[in-house]
Amino acid sequence: MSVVFEKPKALCDVDTHYCPGCTHGIVHRLVAEAIDELGVEGRTVGIASVGCSVMSYNYFECDMIQAPHGRAPAVATGVKRAHPDNVVFTYQGDGDLAAIGTAETVHSATRGENITVIFINNAIYGMTGGQMAPTTLPGQVTQTTPYGRDVSYSGNPIRVCEMLSTLDGVALAQRVAVDSVPHIKEARKAIVKAFKNQIDKKGFSIVEVLSTCPTNWGLSPVEAMQWLRDNMIPYYPLGVYKDIGGKQ
Repeated sequence: MSVVFEKPKALCDVDTHYCPGCTHGIVHRLVAEAIDELGVEGRTVGIASVGCSVMSYNYFECDMIQAPHGRAPAVATGVKRAHPDNVVFTYQGDGDLAAIGTAETVHSATRGENITVIFINNAIYGMTGGQMAPTTLPGQVTQTTPYGRDVSYSGNPIRVCEMLSTLDGVALAQRVAVDSVPHIKEARKAIVKAFKNQIDKKGFSIVEVLSTCPTNWGLSPVEAMQWLRDNMIPYYPLGVYKDIGGKQ
């Protein structure tokens, strides 16, 4: 019998700590598939962030480093400059990347650091209990916005890909989602391209992944997928916001 589907070699054979319905697991698999496809596991270094993905170092077979909160791009910069032949990626949520880590993200991008950033946007703080995040939608209910995010008080959400696409050092800024098979396939292609850009020394690449958080959204996994389609994708349109290399 031929094998048509199996666990990526770069993904550890362990149970994860994520909540039922969380889409981190899908993205982990896509990252591992990209590492397998490119054959770079032995020289890949992943930088784990602080947030729900804080223990992502348990799930990848490549070398992993735990960064302080928000500092993953700075740690990745140090690793890449010290070992330029390594393939270095960060795996970060919206609180880590777009709140406490905004400066590290923007400055590593504008310098054109040759790293790959995987950015998980689920519009809420997951690990700490469901507070408003920089990407929380207008009107969205969270633990700290029980009547919905009021932009006149809390300001507007940050559209990360749109912002970073204005910087000269960025090679790729693309937003994808993991709510359907076609979108998952597109997300995989984007992640592979982001890694290829680094191998080809093109500069900073970021793939933003619209993801779900059923627990803190107060929805079932199926309902959460539909909420993402109905609310997140219209506010955060999918697509390529910058690509200096064109199609691959």
